[in-house]
Amino acid sequence: MLKPCVIGVFDFSCRTRNRDFCKAFNHFVFATIDPEFKMNMNFKNVKSPQMPGGGATSALIKLGVIGGLGLYGAMNSLYNVEGGHRAIVFNRLGGIKEKVYPEGTHLMIPWFERPIIYDVRARPHLVESTSGSRDLQMVKIGLRVLTRPVPDQLPTIYRTLGENYNERVLPSIIHETLKAVVAQYNASQLITQRESVSREIRKILTERAANFNIALDDVSLTSLTFGKEFTHAIEAKQVAAQEAERAKFVVEKAEQDKKSAIIRAQGEAKSAQLIGQAIANNPAFITLRKIEASREIAQTISNSSNRVFLNSNDLLLNLQEMNLESGNGKK
Repeated sequence: MLKPCVIGVFDFSCRTRNRDFCKAFNHFVFATIDPEFKMNMNFKNVKSPQMPGGGATSALIKLGVIGGLGLYGAMNSLYNVEGGHRAIVFNRLGGIKEKVYPEGTHLMIPWFERPIIYDVRARPHLVESTSGSRDLQMVKIGLRVLTRPVPDQLPTIYRTLGENYNERVLPSIIHETLKAVVAQYNASQLITQRESVSREIRKILTERAANFNIALDDVSLTSLTFGKEFTHAIEAKQVAAQEAERAKFVVEKAEQDKKSAIIRAQGEAKSAQLIGQAIANNPAFITLRKIEASREIAQTISNSSNRVFLNSNDLLLNLQEMNLESGNGKK
């Protein structure tokens, strides 16, 4: 009773759907229910079922895979080198290429090649080092250097130093150079000969950095700091020098005052001598001086708001009683 029921169900379905699929499914069901049917079943004449629209789906899948690979290749086969930068390429098969790529957009093989971009612009580095001078004074020096990699030697720099070449090279050579140069000068010479010290440090640093394919555009001393004892000694020396200059000024001033007094006394003596000679030669000279004195007294009294009553003899105003011809009589 079970076989007709099953056959009827699938016969009904075969009327409405793909007949090849239904026929193959019916043979599978009968072979499962009746083993004898399985032995007598011939699968050579059974057609494989075909899904409707299977060819279009396969084409779409292939197109999607090809499009995805193309998009991945397009996005990962280009790289940009910004202004002030240079690039080198690492190949998984051949290693670092010797070519240095300039600014712009460049091609590469995705996954097989990888760009390494360097900044070739000058960058400042501040380094402070404590060194001993020739007279055993501790000096703290601040140094500012402008460095950049040599663009043509970027493959060598990457092989030997890597991308962080500044941190690996500059601190060691700068500290060593500063200690070597400072040890050749006294503490006072570091102040008075600062330009020559900076020039010598730059010369040695440039030569040392060139061995690592690093260019130095500028080297300058930013600070010089000495120990507290040396600083106090310098201040005391400056105070003593100022006191010596002040004492020297006092001595020179005293000498000038002495010369001035001598010159003033000589002038007064010469003046008295001339006045005495004038009186001896002409007694009327005294009369002339009395007239001048009386004129000044009269002018002062006239400008005063007070009323003064004095004797004319005391004010040298008795000019009528003066003998103006006494000198002529002697002659």
